[in-house]
Parts: sequence; C-alpha cells; structure tokens
Amino acid sequence: MALLLAVYWLLAPIDDRYPRNPNVDVLHYAFNLSLTDSDDRIAGSARITVRFRRAGVTGFELDLVGPRGGRGMSVFGIEEGGTPTRYEHRGDRLRITLNAPSRASEERTLTVRYGGVPADGLIVSSNRFGDRTFFGDNWPNRARHWLPTVDHPYDKATVEFVVTAPSHYQVVGPGELLEETDLPGSLRITHWSTSVPMATKVMTVGAARFAVQHVDEVAGTPVQSWVFPQDRDRGFFDFALAGRVLRFFVDRIGPYPYEKLANVQSKTRYGGMENASNIFYAETAVTGDRSIERLVAHEVAHQWFGNSVTEADWHHAWLSEGFATYLAEVYLEHAYGSERLRSNMTDARDEVIAYARTRSESPVVDTTVVDPNAMLSTNTYQKGAWVLHMLRAEVGDEAFFEGLRAFYREFRDANALSDDFRRTMERVSGRDLGRFFRQWLREPGIPVLDGAWTWNVGTRRLQLNLVQKQARPFDLRLDVAVYLRGSDVPRIETLRLDEATERFTIPLPSAPDRVVIDPEARLLVESLFPDA
Repeated sequence: MALLLAVYWLLAPIDDRYPRNPNVDVLHYAFNLSLTDSDDRIAGSARITVRFRRAGVTGFELDLVGPRGGRGMSVFGIEEGGTPTRYEHRGDRLRITLNAPSRASEERTLTVRYGGVPADGLIVSSNRFGDRTFFGDNWPNRARHWLPTVDHPYDKATVEFVVTAPSHYQVVGPGELLEETDLPGSLRITHWSTSVPMATKVMTVGAARFAVQHVDEVAGTPVQSWVFPQDRDRGFFDFALAGRVLRFFVDRIGPYPYEKLANVQSKTRYGGMENASNIFYAETAVTGDRSIERLVAHEVAHQWFGNSVTEADWHHAWLSEGFATYLAEVYLEHAYGSERLRSNMTDARDEVIAYARTRSESPVVDTTVVDPNAMLSTNTYQKGAWVLHMLRAEVGDEAFFEGLRAFYREFRDANALSDDFRRTMERVSGRDLGRFFRQWLREPGIPVLDGAWTWNVGTRRLQLNLVQKQARPFDLRLDVAVYLRGSDVPRIETLRLDEATERFTIPLPSAPDRVVIDPEARLLVESLFPDA
C-alpha cells in the first residue's frame, strides 16, 4: 500500500502548506518509551522505517518540538544500521542527513534517541479522582511534542508502542496487545502493534489505573471498555453500547479496519478523540446514563472515515468530521426512527445558518486556513454532515450507501480528497455531481429562500413564487408539501430551482390549506417562506 500512496501523491493536488517530504514515505514507527512517577520526563527511542521514492535522496525531515522554557524534546543521537548519522534539530524540525544517498525504492531504518518533558501532545496529569495518568492527545498536529514523526495525515504508517512504566499502570494502545510483562523494580513493559497504516493524529497510547471489560466481539473484532476504577459501573454501562454501534457500521459500510475497538475514559481535551482502535473520551463523558450514545457513534464512525480513509490535507477535514457527524445521525435514525434524524438535522441546520451569518465567506473546503485547529468549525462538522444528507436525497438511499461503501473500499488505509469522493459517487449513481459538490463545498454561504403562494380557483392551480435572496443562485432540489383542505396527509412535489426567481404552477384537485417547503428537512436553506 505504501507504494500505491507514493504514486498517489505524485498525482494528487496539494492545498495546504505543510512542508512535505515528496521523496520519502514513512512505512513504520516503533516507539520505545519509558514513563516514571518521579517527574514528567519521558525517555524514548523511535525506530523509523522509510522508503525512498527515488535515488539520490541525501536526507529528510521529521517534526519534533525542541527544548523551550524547560519543556520539549532533546535529541541524543540518531543511528542508521548502528552507525551515527548527522542531524540538525532546530525549532520544531529535525533534519536528518543520510550516511549515503538513497537508491530508488530502497527501505532504510533509522533510530532516534530522545527525551524530555512534553509541552503538549502527551498529557501528564491527574484524573478527576486524583490519580496520575498519561494520555497521548495528538490531534491535529501535536504528536510532534513527544514523537518524532511526519506529523501530517498525508503520510500514514504502521506503528508499535513499547511502553515501560510503573506496574500500577495499565497501558492501552493501538492495534493488538503483543506483550505485557512485569519487570524487576515494580515496572511493567507493554507492547501494542498495528498491522495497518494510520495517521499520526490517531496513533497514541494511554497509561492509568483502569478497570477493563471485554464487552463483545463483532464480526471477529474484540470490543473493550477501559475506565477509571472509580467509574467502573458507570463506564462499563455507558461503553457497552459500542457493540451494537459497531455492528451497525460493519453492516452498513464494510469490515472494521482495525484489530480491536477499545473505548477509553481519558484526559483528552476533546469530548471524544477517535484514536485508531482505542478511542479516548473526556473523563466527564462517563455518566452512567448512556447520554454519550451519539458521541460513541460519532467516534466509532471515524474508524472508517478519518482514520482508515483519511483526508489528504486539512482543508478536506469534512471527509472526517462531516462524515462522522452524519453517520452518527444515521445510526440514531436506525435505532430510533426517521423523526430523530429529521429533528437532529433541523438543529444542525440552525447551527449552520447562525454560523453562515458571521462567517459568510468561509466555504467547507477553505484553502485560506493555515492552522488546522481552525477546521474545528460548524462548516466542517454540521455543514459537512448536511452535504451528505442532501447528497443522500439527491441520489437516493441505495446509491448513497453504496457510494459510501465503494469510497471505503477504494481508499481504505489510504488518503483521499473531496474530488475522490465526488468521483466515487458519480460512478455509483451515474450522475454528474460537479455542481452539487462545487456549490456546497467550494463556495461559501447557504441559500436564503423566500416566496409566496396563491390559489387560482378558476384554473384550479397552485401558483408558487420562490426567490433566492443570496448573491448567487444555488441549484436546489426542493420538496414542497401541499396540504389540501380537510386532509392531514400532504401531497409532496419535488421542484428544481437554479435561478434567483422562479414560478411554478401545480394543478390540484382542490384548494390547498397550507404549503410547507422542505417538510422532511432535506435541504440546507434558510427559509423565509411562510409555513401557512
């Protein structure tokens, strides 16, 4: 797969400003870390296997935050095949000079010895019960604070963590548990390893006192809960629902991409962080009342979209967050019915409308954004979810879900851009979706729809006048519910709008009592149209 990714990156457009290594592909990281209770310092080594895409490469760079104000990582030496190599560690970049120029498609392994007190990325603190904990919190590009990596989602790699820590800690990590051995001096070594590549934003470990429950097995995938012992009963109850969530997405999208699914109570700064195969949740998310069901569905959906299929640059983060947001609603629709979906999407639409009023010039795919943290916006989450919701109405359920499955099959364990998703949906649906994707992803704002209706008694026709009040008209698929007098069951008309002002004439058997636009909340529009 790494060779395929190399070819992909020679062809794919690049939007963001991260200084890529176009001639180097990291294949594997092996981190050996020591944690202690005496201070917050970590001692580490990173064995990094890279493939060179051409001959003559003399060096490459990694991200690693250097010492600053008593915190940061110091490099103590780098070796290739047991021979020291030259390097320069300046600021946040580690420049490595190879001992000899590369050969095309050659693989080499280098070992970086380093250590220090992380300023960020690895959160060393106490949990709400006063117990000391260590939790990696890498998103979006904070792995560089404690791990020497290509800290950008474009270069995915397999990873293993070998963690030595005091034996009163249990260590959870990505992939499969290979070893857990007690050592002299009240220490324990724990070894986790993955078989599929992932981005640095979702490769991490956590160390704490845990209560661990092996909840379920879904299609061969173990489902686990890791919670602080004081929250054992509440946490086990809350996280036990992950099995049915996982089963739904396996059936709807495709095989789960990782070795296990662990749901972990943690010290992440986010409500939930979708680390690949070991999801971290804020410690306060555990309540014992399962109010986190939507959050669990969101983070589990990320395992397919965001983790396995990963945005190739940050401007396409909606492929991660918009997908997880909408698929969580699709799960709730399955569990509780279509009215739950309609209600939740209506709430999300209100958020998008409010955001558009203050950020009217910001599209979903915004190439002006420099800081990936700025992607944590309503555009990325709720508007991204609405793009999928409208696409589902545009192409129909069968094509929509087959398109999601096809997109996952094609880009599993790889990277994708929005145009890759568009091409997949066009192929599956047989539709030209260029304008749809362009107006909803690349252009800012949302449509604002006004209008009125009249009833002509003589011709027995409803005349509907609709006006798009924003600067440029959108191409809209609009459902209109017409309630005839004496009937509670509406007649649904589907209209196509693509001009600023349009008039529609609809023959009816009797006079209408009221006209409602978008009755099922399938269109992202700010409506000024009277619903009576």
